Amino acid sequence: MAQQTLKTKYQEKFRLKKGDEVVILTGKSKGGTGKIDSVDFKKNAVYVSGQNLFKKHKRADAAGGEGGIVDKAMPVHVSNVALVDPKKKKGTRVGFKTEGDKKVRVAKASGTVLA
Repeated sequence: MAQQTLKTKYQEKFRLKKGDEVVILTGKSKGGTGKIDSVDFKKNAVYVSGQNLFKKHKRADAAGGEGGIVDKAMPVHVSNVALVDPKKKKGTRVGFKTEGDKKVRVAKASGTVLA
């Protein structure tokens, strides 16, 4: 029997997708922009490429892997990021509207339909 993926409480209302360009609103990386690498529905968080990097001390393993200090991307809560509007190049909220019989995402600031 095929295993079903478990949906979280807010997964249906999640407005950001992998590959979206976002700006970080709070924290150490405030003002930084980047694309979403992955989305964690259980934590309601996203991983943004090149942003929110922390130093991780890594031990050398028995297989010959090197140890040292590496940069590790940490998650950012979805309430702390905003989608970048394609027209205005600033953070905006995301809405939905129907075009024909399709539900599409729309940037609230400019009304631009998002891919």
